[in-house]
Amino acid sequence: MLSYMQAGGALMWALLALSVAAATVAVERLIFFFASSTDAAGLEARLGPALSEGRLDDAREIASSSRSSLHRVFQAALAHWRIDREDMALLLDQEIRREIFRWEKRLPFLEMTARAAPLLGLLGTVLGMVEMFASLHDGGQITASAVTGGIWKALYTTVAGLTVAIPTLFVHSMLAGRIDSQEECLRRGADFLTRKRFRREGDE
Repeated sequence: MLSYMQAGGALMWALLALSVAAATVAVERLIFFFASSTDAAGLEARLGPALSEGRLDDAREIASSSRSSLHRVFQAALAHWRIDREDMALLLDQEIRREIFRWEKRLPFLEMTARAAPLLGLLGTVLGMVEMFASLHDGGQITASAVTGGIWKALYTTVAGLTVAIPTLFVHSMLAGRIDSQEECLRRGADFLTRKRFRREGDE
């Protein structure tokens, strides 16, 4: 491993640092996504009877039983339960946007890594080729073994860049898709609360 790093040059170490950072972010995001998810149907089933019967204290206790994104949106809505429909809609939209922002945090870094790693690898390959041909020119003797040996060393960084980029792109795409699903879940939860809040007023 060390011999590959040395053969690839300084950009190999940059790619290694980038891969470690991307892996750290990916693990942190996966842990966050797991902790912030919840069983929406189960939560609504528990909240429904309490809201229908006007037991707001019980509903608030249920909403406070977890720190998931849906629980947090429900907590905010229940804390301002008596506001009118328009204000409730604005509140729910604001809370959903806040939660989605939390989910999207650090994902741009993964996207940047997936884009930059292959370019860094290509740059390392180009620099390696330039260095190889410069040394061959200065040496005055060009052999097939010298050329091929220089090329395969130069290609190390391209391989390393793709090795970093491909799994990072996969993780980023998976997390981005999960955010879309989460936003849909939060929107459905907001509709559930709106129906429960205003159904008795004949506003639906």
